[in-house]
Amino acid sequence: MRIDINAINSYLGKRMFLVVVTALLLGFVSKVPDGPFIRFSLVFLFAYMTFVTSLGTSLKSFFQVMGKPWIPLWVLLLIHIVTPITAWLLGDLLYAHSPDIKLGLLVGAAIPVGVTSVMWTAINQGNIPIALVAVTLDTLLLPALLPAYYKMIVGQAVVIDYTALVIQLLLMVTIPSILGMVLYDWTGGKTVGFSKGIGGLTSKLALFIVIFFNGSLVAPAIQLSWDIVQMIAVALLMVVSAYGLGYIGALVVPNRTREVMIAMIYSVGMRNASCGLVIAITYFPPAVAVPIALLMLFQQPIAATIPNLFKFFEERKALRQPQTAFRAE
Repeated sequence: MRIDINAINSYLGKRMFLVVVTALLLGFVSKVPDGPFIRFSLVFLFAYMTFVTSLGTSLKSFFQVMGKPWIPLWVLLLIHIVTPITAWLLGDLLYAHSPDIKLGLLVGAAIPVGVTSVMWTAINQGNIPIALVAVTLDTLLLPALLPAYYKMIVGQAVVIDYTALVIQLLLMVTIPSILGMVLYDWTGGKTVGFSKGIGGLTSKLALFIVIFFNGSLVAPAIQLSWDIVQMIAVALLMVVSAYGLGYIGALVVPNRTREVMIAMIYSVGMRNASCGLVIAITYFPPAVAVPIALLMLFQQPIAATIPNLFKFFEERKALRQPQTAFRAE
């Protein structure tokens, strides 16, 4: 019996919410110990997902967006200006007497674009070059943005090994994406078949493992209490607001298309929470890491619900449109 890989990949693509939630729950109860092998595996899996995603994109289209990067720059403005200000105000409102929690919300809002934004954009037929350029530009601007940001807002100069961080992001995003796009052009687009077949299936498996590991890393930070329940609600609000900001930001883009909206929603909404967790644990008191760990709980499940929301609103819009009846004379 011949197994139809494309059909399996398509089947899973339509049920990503279940895939994500299953991975998160399994990771949450497994509690795999952190270590160098886990960290290396995450970098490798991220790189593989980016590579497979870029196999469906031309290098020419990437450079076209890079040459006129207005939309990716608009994404970065929303991420690094609007979202942190919103998080700071929310923290000031709810955690005025808990400076560590307030700082955790701020750090969680100021971290760079998540690598998985590219994959989610691809899964939902968004504009992949915009997502790739947004991640690439954020990687290049990171060494200048974060130190200035923490000094200005937190009032503390945070000494971070940005060289290691940028090298890691280059390995996860820039290099594999360029390799994938070069292969796409070299083969005349024949790599699309692989990215929609066995490549798409294995990249979803890679995403499953990444979410599983993240769930396992987050679990020790969550001890059930009323404060944690309240903080979970705040984290959920922040994640939903970030995706919503991406949607609202897309509405002001001239001649926007569905593909552009998808890319903006995921690029603004999906953050590199693992990076934020490392920064919080390394340079701030332990309590600062808790809100960021909770953000990791919701980013992927909500990402999986976005295509369903699009489908719902598109169907509602179609129903509201007047139906034209044709009658033979």
